Order: sequence, then C-alpha cells, then structure tokens
Amino acid sequence: MTLLPPLRLTGATVLRDGELQRRSIAFAEGRITTGPLPEVDLTGYYVLPGIIDLHGDSFERHIAPRPSACFPLVSGLASADRDAAANGITTAFFAQGWSWEGGGHSPAQAAAVADALAAARPRMTTDIRLQIRCETHLVDSGAELLALIERHRLGYVVFNNHLDQALEMRRDDPHGFALWARKVGRSPEDHLTAVERALARSREVPRHLCRLAEAFDQLGVVYGSHDDPDGETRERFSMIGARIAEFPTTRKAAAAAKAMMNPVVMGAPNVVRGGSQAGNVPAIDMIRQGLCDALVSDYHFPALAEAAWTLVDTGTLSLPKAWAMISTAPAEILRMPDRGQLSPGKRADLVVVNAETRAIEATIAAGRLSYLSGEAARRFLRQPQALGIAAE
Repeated sequence: MTLLPPLRLTGATVLRDGELQRRSIAFAEGRITTGPLPEVDLTGYYVLPGIIDLHGDSFERHIAPRPSACFPLVSGLASADRDAAANGITTAFFAQGWSWEGGGHSPAQAAAVADALAAARPRMTTDIRLQIRCETHLVDSGAELLALIERHRLGYVVFNNHLDQALEMRRDDPHGFALWARKVGRSPEDHLTAVERALARSREVPRHLCRLAEAFDQLGVVYGSHDDPDGETRERFSMIGARIAEFPTTRKAAAAAKAMMNPVVMGAPNVVRGGSQAGNVPAIDMIRQGLCDALVSDYHFPALAEAAWTLVDTGTLSLPKAWAMISTAPAEILRMPDRGQLSPGKRADLVVVNAETRAIEATIAAGRLSYLSGEAARRFLRQPQALGIAAE
C-alpha cells in the first residue's frame, strides 16, 4: 500500500508522553518525525496512538457470516482488515483456534487461515497477525503446531482447555451442545466422542505443554493461557513460561497473575456491556482494582475504543490511561517497541477522533491511510498535498 506524503497534523489534542497536549504531530516514510511539513488542520480532534488488539475472533464472521455460509478466506480476511481499520485498529492478532473441536477451530483450518493471511497481507493496511489458541489436550499435534509457527513466523500462542465447559454444556444444555456440534459438522454423539477422546489424554498434557513451552522459548514465541479459573491454574501456566493471563474468569486468578507480575488481558466488550456475557468477573471491577493491564476486542472490534470512553465516562481512568490499555500496554505485553506511542521514530500509527462525537474519522497505519470519513476527510481533501493529489 502507498505511503502518505510527509504531513504535519496541527490544531488537534495529541496524546503524547502519557498526557494530552495541544501540539502538532508529523510523520514521514511511515514513522513519527519532526520538521516543517505540509499541514492538515485537525482542530476539534484528538490524535491518539493506533489501537493494538491482542485477541479478536470477529474475523470468523467475515469468513463465515453464517455457519453454513462460508466465503473464501482471502476475501473474508480482507473484509476483516477494513473493519479493523474503521475502528482505529492498526495492529491486530486474529485469535485462531487449534482444537479438538474441529470445524473452524481445527488445525487444518488454522493452517488454511495462516496461508490465506500470508497471501492477503501485501494488500492489507492493518498489521494483522495470528494468535493461536491451543487446546491443551490436543497432545498429538505438537509437531504440526510448531511447523506452522516456524513456517509463518507466528509469535503468540495461548493455551486453553474447554473440556470442562463442553461436559457441563452436554449435561446442563444438551440443545446448546447439539448446536455446537452442528456448527462444526458433527452429530452430538460424535462431538461427545471427540470430547471424551481428548479427556482420555489428560495424563499426557503436562509433558506436552512443557515440550511446547521449551520450543516456544527457542523460537521467541510469547505465550500465555486463556480463561484461568483460579490462582493455582495461573501459577501452573506461569511456571512453564505462559505468563500472559488472558480472560481470567475470577478475581483470584487475576490477583494471582498480578502477584506473579504476569500481565492480565480482558475483553473490551465486558467493559462496554457492564459485565461478561459468559457470567465471569466484570472487567471494569478488575481495572478499578488494578488487576487488568490491557483490553482486547474479543468478538467485537468497535468495543475497544468504546471501552476506553466508558472508562473515562465512569471516572475509572483518565483518557490517557484508558487509551494506554488499548495501545501502549498491548505493545509492551507483545514486545513491540516500535508502536503504541506517538514518539519520534515510532511507527506512524495514529487514530483521528472527533472530539465532539468521539467518532473515529481517520486511521493511519505505518504511514498508510487505512480509513477516512466525515469532516476529517474534508480536512485532508482540502489540502491536495495531504493525500498526494496533484494540484491543478
């Protein structure tokens, strides 16, 4: 994608060095810079760091809007790229299952998504990567998983175990279990058999996870766990190097993570909706108690920016601290020192937000315009040089 020409954005309120400042900000060749450059007046706007989403699975609905209506992977991923950009996301980790569940969460699907993403990436504006959600009991797949990670240089894995959830659903909600089975192309009986086969491998799981953890360390993969139910589970994962606690389901699990200096990641929809759709611990309570470091989109891209404003409106955090939970903190957690802040030399990842309506009207990712709308579009188009348009 074509880089924007060197530009200076003036008149806006800029989030810089952890505080809101009335100053200009410039970028050139995809990086934040300094110096006199052609200007675009953005009075009445905020300019904020690009959003970094560490876990989002809404891309699945771009690929399969209905369980029986699948579209080509490349076009689905391209659509998700545009959706992410429209919501201020400049770096996104799409959460792809690696599970006994089959269907869209099977190892075969993970490999297909990774291949399609590699093919689509040159035409994307968002820096989209894969996070692998690895079911702990898929013990025969270790070599296959590591081969995929090496082939596509994947850098983020989380472990999860949904077997107890599956057994509870089979017992308490057989209709829901049947719908789950149908979604992945199985009968309820076959789906239960898959659960029981995975459960039968429980004794092999600890060694399997340790082998993967050792390989991840050698490959430079960052890894964590998903849906920790208690402190003991978090401690076991932390001991093997899986130090990111993603969506802990209880306060005890989150508190244990913080005691071990493990970053805690929770869902932005949980904040916006005032609670977890699964009935787990409210994320806003964890933030108020200092037990949450970063927010992710989970199943809804727009929730990231909305959650930041919710934290501001409820008096939970200032805008700089709330926005850091979707920009600076995720960059630190995933060891991406080139982004997450608007400082000279960093990637030119910026979000232009209308200060009155709070609408995202422009997204710039690595100096490339990925989204433009509203009054901000008129401001940019009013300066032909801003978009590299030749003046008559």
